[in-house]
Amino acid sequence: MPNDVQLDEIDRRLLRVLQRDGRISNLDLAQQCHLSPSACSDRVRRLKERGVILRYSALLDPKAIDRALLIFVEVQLDRTTGDTFTQFAQAAQRSPEILECHMVAGGFDYLIKARVRDMEAYRGFLGDVLVRMPGVRETRTYAVLEEVKSVTELPV
Repeated sequence: MPNDVQLDEIDRRLLRVLQRDGRISNLDLAQQCHLSPSACSDRVRRLKERGVILRYSALLDPKAIDRALLIFVEVQLDRTTGDTFTQFAQAAQRSPEILECHMVAGGFDYLIKARVRDMEAYRGFLGDVLVRMPGVRETRTYAVLEEVKSVTELPV
């Protein structure tokens, strides 16, 4: 999305409602945002075309799909070259356990957010996947004891 995208208050209202319920009907969305259905549909289409709305998805209960343990991992690479970054990023994208992988500034190179069944499954992931990823020198694991806040909605 270009940085010059301008959102007016109606766009922001649409985005707030859609973040709460991506399956809302166009008619209900239009009513909640005080628009005609055709104007609502046009605005949502433009928000998609401009890259403001990236996609729609369903949020799943991790426990219901046997992914109850949330893990954060600091990863430090043995060398910081463009090739190593690219190879590591590609390996992270291929791993289904990894939900998020962020290159960060600071005392380590990447921060990973992963979900697994339990600590035994994490041990397998660590030994079979994570430490075998290109360039990994060191990892630090943080198992989440309690999720205090977990939201998907961005402030608009």
